[in-house]
Amino acid sequence: MADAAQDLDAKDGALSTAKDLFAGAAGGIAQVLIGQPFDIVKVRLQTTTAYSSAVNAATTIYAREGALAFYKGTLTPLLGIGACVSIQFGAFGWARRTFESANQSSSPSGRPDLSYGQYFAAGAFAGVANSVVSGPVEHVRIRLQTQPHGAAERLYAGPADCVRQLTARAGVLRGLYRGEAVTLYREASAYGMWFLTFEYLMNADAARNRVRRDDVPAWKVALYGGVAGEALWLASYPFDVVKSKMQTDGFGAQMRYPTMRDCFAQTWRAEGMRGFWKGIGPTLVRAMPVSAGTFAVVEATARAIS
Repeated sequence: MADAAQDLDAKDGALSTAKDLFAGAAGGIAQVLIGQPFDIVKVRLQTTTAYSSAVNAATTIYAREGALAFYKGTLTPLLGIGACVSIQFGAFGWARRTFESANQSSSPSGRPDLSYGQYFAAGAFAGVANSVVSGPVEHVRIRLQTQPHGAAERLYAGPADCVRQLTARAGVLRGLYRGEAVTLYREASAYGMWFLTFEYLMNADAARNRVRRDDVPAWKVALYGGVAGEALWLASYPFDVVKSKMQTDGFGAQMRYPTMRDCFAQTWRAEGMRGFWKGIGPTLVRAMPVSAGTFAVVEATARAIS
């Protein structure tokens, strides 16, 4: 009887994880389509001093490269970020259920509710799990976004060619996975704060209005998701700046930043604290609609298939 109950729990857990992965993939597609134009402006500001502001960067890109330039390198994130967000929500859901099971067993009242420290830990776990895919996907996207415009000056013919060249130059770990150490730090801090903020706001709303979480209206889900997006970047932006610098750096004799620590040190010496927050303005502007759209689509999908 106990074995049958365990088998049923295992099947329920696998089904829940599959639903989380599917809902996350839907949210990831929405995230890319909403956020890509903002992202290219952010990366250009982080990696060059050619632009005086976000508005100047956007208008210059449009004037020199046309409207389609804002969707440079979109194929890679459309596939990759869809997978990343799927992993994020799948891993978070698994970690949350693991904590709930442990809490139910250890609590005298048998309540499975997570503490907010556990929510952060579950989100950090999701970020670390996601980094295996997000590291190389974002590296390829950044290379494509920052390459010169025009067929004659172009460095990479497309995502596959970019992967091939990066791997040929320095191998998989030092080439394609360049900047992975700082990516791990960024993902853990970012997604720990992202999920923590969203869950806190959703739980507080449900308790305040005495409704089930699933009854929180869609516009509030989007609003709380947007606020969570702001928290994500405020918690992790310096790591993201260093990651972008390392992932646009040269190879061999042209390499400026051999390690994460060296990149932090050089940025501090050259630009001070401001250097770690370049491009934060457009990033926060982007974060609200992108994160709102992601959580709104994920929650709507999860409710539809539950």
